[in-house]
Parts: sequence; C-alpha cells; structure tokens
Amino acid sequence: MLSGYGAERTARDKTMATYLVTGVNRGIGLALVEGLLARGHAVIGTTRNGDAPFEHPNFRVLACDIGDTASVRAAAQALSERIDVLIQNAGVFGPRQQELADLAPDDFLEVLNANVVGPWRVLQAFLPNLKRSSQGRVLMISSGMGRFSGSSQGAPAYRASKAALNKLVQTFSHDLKRDGIAIVACHPGWVRTDMGGAGAEIDPKASADGLIQLAENLQLSGTGRFMDWTGHTQDW
Repeated sequence: MLSGYGAERTARDKTMATYLVTGVNRGIGLALVEGLLARGHAVIGTTRNGDAPFEHPNFRVLACDIGDTASVRAAAQALSERIDVLIQNAGVFGPRQQELADLAPDDFLEVLNANVVGPWRVLQAFLPNLKRSSQGRVLMISSGMGRFSGSSQGAPAYRASKAALNKLVQTFSHDLKRDGIAIVACHPGWVRTDMGGAGAEIDPKASADGLIQLAENLQLSGTGRFMDWTGHTQDW
C-alpha cells in the first residue's frame, strides 16, 4: 500500500468513530453497517424512506433521497453531531439496456442525478458535520467501470456517471484538504448484489470489510486518489 494507508491501525483507528453511510437498506451499504457495528463504531445510515433494515443501539437511520436536494438538506439539518467518516454508497445503475439507439436522454439524466449530483449534494449538506471531526474522511463509492484506462463496452450511462464522480473526487480533494478532510473514490469490486448480479466475483461482506479497513487507515496524505476495496491505487 502507498503512503497514507498504513497497514497497522493507529490509536485513532481503535477508538469508536461515527460513520454516515448512505443507501444502507441492502447490498454493500447493509454489509458496511454490519461490519462497522461489529468493530464498535457508531453508524448513521440513510434510506429513501427512513426505514431501518434492523435495530441496534449504535445504529440509526435518516430518511434521505440523494436524488432530491430538499431531502438531503432536511436529513443534514436533523443531524447536529460530528461525522468522522462519510461513505457515500447510494447510487443507481440505470436501465439495464443502455445501447446508443435505446437509451433515452432523460434516463441518462436520472443516472447522472443519482451518481454525480447526488454525492455532491450529500457531501455539501453534511460538510459542517465532517468539519466537527478532528480527522474527517470521505469515501465515494465509485466503480472500475468509470476508469478511462479500462474497457468502455456497455453501460455508457453508468460508466460516464462514475467517471464524472471520480473527477469530482479529484477536484474536491483540494477544497477539503484545507479543512483537514481526506477524500478518495473507491472501487468496491464486482460484488454479488442486486446491481452486480448473482455471477459477481465477491460477496458484500468481503467488499465492505476492505472498504472499512481503507476508511480506518485513510490519512490526509492519501487524499484525492482512486482506490479499490483491497487498498490498492487504481488508474483513473
């Protein structure tokens, strides 16, 4: 691993931190909550309707639709405590058929709204809470499908949205560094979820465990990178 991602946890990492995780009703988001609680962290999750997938004394849920500015701002206004780590996980794949001749422009805009503007909304709204932490950290869940150096066949709306998200992370890293907040884009792997499908390579727990380890080890010296769930830097 590169500088900024120590193999050993520091004293800071061993203490309980407060995490905000978006999109926790299933898949990677749910696995992240379960993994974080098992490590003793406090977790605030979000779902569109505010329903919690389960109950736990260190877990609560806010209603937050990342595609709607008023919803995101209302969720942020309801939260006065500090956030040590924001994991922006919520997003959409879009229509399964995204061929040039078939993809409607309005469907493309919906994907961009959820996967690009949505993370912007979340980060902007909860930034005051992150600033209350002594070492704020942000993980934006992206995808290897957004890499310019990789394959570009299929799913153009999804690929383009993740490429745009990666560029936002590069840009925001400079703004956030002034506040002592580190941010990275993260490829979670090809995960067996509703989005990834039953034939995907890894299960949600394995992906979530890697992402949590990345979050715990992230330091300001490693900000602005594109990482995968194993902690390795990815090409843009």
